[in-house]
Amino acid sequence: MSPAQPRESALLAAALERAGNAAENLGDWTLFSLRAARGVTGRSFRTIELLTICLQVGLSSVGVVAITGAFIGMVLAVQTYSQFHTLGLETSLGAVIHLSIVKELGPVLAAVMLSGRVGSAMSAELATMRVTEQIDALACLGVDPVKYLVGPRFLACVLMIPLLCVIADLMGLAGSSLVCLQIFKIDAFHYWQHSKTFLQPWDIFVGIGKSVLFGGVLALIACHRGFHSRPGAEGVGRAATEAFVYSFVAILVLDFFLALFSNTIHDLIWPMQGMQML
Repeated sequence: MSPAQPRESALLAAALERAGNAAENLGDWTLFSLRAARGVTGRSFRTIELLTICLQVGLSSVGVVAITGAFIGMVLAVQTYSQFHTLGLETSLGAVIHLSIVKELGPVLAAVMLSGRVGSAMSAELATMRVTEQIDALACLGVDPVKYLVGPRFLACVLMIPLLCVIADLMGLAGSSLVCLQIFKIDAFHYWQHSKTFLQPWDIFVGIGKSVLFGGVLALIACHRGFHSRPGAEGVGRAATEAFVYSFVAILVLDFFLALFSNTIHDLIWPMQGMQML
């Protein structure tokens, strides 16, 4: 046996162990999500708790989402203007930028900002409850802690993130339009005409639909990390960090597959629309 063979076997064993742990965590997260969904359908929490969490998720995130959306639209306009100006297609900037913001950047940015600001806070809060044995106390009282604690947080994120996505879209459109029309002096009529032609209700529906899925997934990931926190302050901090990192990666991966799915559905429903625009 060559010296390289034991090393290869060790690497293979480590890879298989990591794959097994990942599959186990995914299965545990799936069961956790089903319990949280049953908490929503069974109304295992009070309405006042849901409203309080909705205020924490939505109202406190409006400012950061609005600023992020506005400056992303402005930066996108600045970066794309030179290329379009070289080709003499400045008036098409509205269609390209607005479509990108509504379908992709708006929902993704809203979800990422929500995962950083709200998801980490949720995970840290639940991790603290786990460390201080408050979750165990709820279970001893006969209350399902997943249904009682995760249900309202999941529902609040699903309800609030579409509104935050709309705010990010509007601010992104406003910022990009301000730069294009006031700084670069693009003809306003053709700018808005191209936007009206290429930006369809389907694109708005896809963007908002993505945001709903993103909100649900990030809430479940954040709560799952909080429930499975390690003991001590280090465990709480690690849970908050893992909640943001896992949510961020999940949003990007989910966005890729949703983009493929939405484009396929669009081509099946309106197969000749793209050719007619061309």
